[in-house]
Amino acid sequence: MRVGKGKAPRRPLWLLAACGLLLTGCAQFDDRAANQTFEPAPELTAPAGPQPELPEVDGDEGKSRTSAPQTSIPPPRGCTDYDQSVIATCLDTVSAVAALPNSGAAPSGLAAERRTGRVVQVAAGSAPSEVTRLDVSPAGDGGLTGLALSPTFAEDQLMFAYVTTATDNRVVRFTRGQPAKAILTGIPKGATGNRGAIMTDGRGALLVATGDAGDPSAAADPGSLAGKVLRIDTAGNPAAGNPTPGSRVYASGVHSPGGLCKATDGSRTWITDRGPAVDALYSIAPGASLAVPTWTWPDKPAVAGCADSGTAVVIATSVGASLQELPITLDGSVGGKPKALMDGKNGTAYGRYGGLDQIDAQFALVGTVNKDGGQPISSDDRVVLISLQATPNGGSGKD
Repeated sequence: MRVGKGKAPRRPLWLLAACGLLLTGCAQFDDRAANQTFEPAPELTAPAGPQPELPEVDGDEGKSRTSAPQTSIPPPRGCTDYDQSVIATCLDTVSAVAALPNSGAAPSGLAAERRTGRVVQVAAGSAPSEVTRLDVSPAGDGGLTGLALSPTFAEDQLMFAYVTTATDNRVVRFTRGQPAKAILTGIPKGATGNRGAIMTDGRGALLVATGDAGDPSAAADPGSLAGKVLRIDTAGNPAAGNPTPGSRVYASGVHSPGGLCKATDGSRTWITDRGPAVDALYSIAPGASLAVPTWTWPDKPAVAGCADSGTAVVIATSVGASLQELPITLDGSVGGKPKALMDGKNGTAYGRYGGLDQIDAQFALVGTVNKDGGQPISSDDRVVLISLQATPNGGSGKD
């Protein structure tokens, strides 16, 4: 059972109005886009959410209603997927997603392919559109693993990515139609531990989680950029207000980050991490080491992206092939054991999950990584619109 003071009321889809900006035109790369135009994405009609069913828009009255359970969805045919929660198909290993800002239209976002370095724009009813293709080295767990919009995306149209190159791990920024520019280089690279994650912190800066490059001692070394949560500005410099002035280090003790996420009100920040012995979820505190996890998974399901709905943290897992819903209390502590969702036993299954980014407190986008060790079907890999308010009560699943 969830611990807290109740769940926020569910909203009909027409109130969601999620993320429909289409990036078009060309941009001057320096810090601001020029001559950008925007169009709303096609309207999303009658999506049936995987866990549970999403609300459906009544075209005659403009009122919301809950759709009946989809008991039989035809199997995909090539890149055509008849599941209305699927908004993009036939991608390659969606390691990261970033929801685009709300324009009153259908949900849309960016999807990052770990192995190819492609960033594509996805939206319900539209074919994926390539935004850029980054130069990456995908050996081991590296490649394109982190993606985020600029803190001032509406003005500058900048996007940021965490990538592995032939020589290092780094943060780059880009706009549609312009070459990527590195803003932070020299993050150590190893045979493993190259995964990274990136997000905005809600205060005008970027949080960047770096792997330990296969050297756990680097995570505790204050002089190394490996195994850290860094806080930087959009030029790659240490952000103002960091725990140590002039240092990019915000927190330490990371091994192989799966994702970063925060509460919608900014009160909590989380990181998922694949440690040597267990996978874990940590709450991030400025200047602290990730020593005491909020929750651990001894079976190591390969935790990936995460989202904080306010009453629970939802964590994607790749090897575990489920979303783990971990109830939290109002003070941010654990309120119960996690429950597996969207695993075929509890909701529709889409296989292995990777990138996850929330649209708001109720809805999120999640990408699949079935082409990376899973059992892909003809429409994989996919981006799926999911409900974060999946069950009326909190999880009580297995340890």
